[in-house]
Amino acid sequence: MKGIEVIFIAIGAVVGAVLRYRMTEAPVVFGGLSVNILLANIVGSFILGAFSIGSPLLNLNSNYTLFMSIGFCGSLTSMSSFALETCSLLDNKCLQLAVVNILANVFLSLGGLIAGRTLTDIIMKANA
Repeated sequence: MKGIEVIFIAIGAVVGAVLRYRMTEAPVVFGGLSVNILLANIVGSFILGAFSIGSPLLNLNSNYTLFMSIGFCGSLTSMSSFALETCSLLDNKCLQLAVVNILANVFLSLGGLIAGRTLTDIIMKANA
């Protein structure tokens, strides 16, 4: 790995981590379930989906892929926070909320990624 690649990943990671912190600092609760991490995971997945389609079509330098995919989206989305929230729900005997949290994070994050890819594909084809 080259030094410039590390710099692109590091800058993306800092930006993504700061955005995730800002998105999660004020708890948003829906039906007893904190949805801040869920929202960060959906937004990050959407952005990654859009970038995965747009980047090759725009022939972007691979350093931008490192910045956006590994650095930014890797830091914005959070498997560890999702896992911790789920374990906390299980510790507090909130089995139904834990199941909802698992299903929502997995399927809505996948949906966000698919939506990002689809929307970007439509936009790119319309502008071709």
